[in-house]
Amino acid sequence: MELKLKPLSPKLGTEIPYPAYATAGSAGMDLRACIDEPMTIRPSERVKVPAGFAISLPGPEWAAYIFARSGLGIKSGITLPNCVGVIDSDYRGEIIVALTNLSQEDYTIQPGDRVAQLVIMPVTQAAVTVVDELDETVRGSGGFGSTGKA
Repeated sequence: MELKLKPLSPKLGTEIPYPAYATAGSAGMDLRACIDEPMTIRPSERVKVPAGFAISLPGPEWAAYIFARSGLGIKSGITLPNCVGVIDSDYRGEIIVALTNLSQEDYTIQPGDRVAQLVIMPVTQAAVTVVDELDETVRGSGGFGSTGKA
């Protein structure tokens, strides 16, 4: 699968590395803050952090997803306010990482800091059929917590 990447900042690829997999087994590419100066996120604040590039996925059977970095979340309380960012195959604008600070302390992002990860996954667009009844299952309409605690 080929991911085409268009740099939008002269810093990308020189001062700030391109998105890359940290290890051979990494599912996500590190996204870095493509900013000119440090950016402080105050407690409960939400910010938009530019990644400095746009992408082109090969077709509607692919999407890119922005996930939080687990280390930032558990160590500093920095995560995504929307849990997962979805980048559709036809989007050609700059990749922006939305971040929020769940901690009680200010957190400062430096230019080039790893702030999120980008995962490319296949998707299927469903054909919706409106029906009067759905097939029966053992669970039925049991919702939150209906299958037990463990």
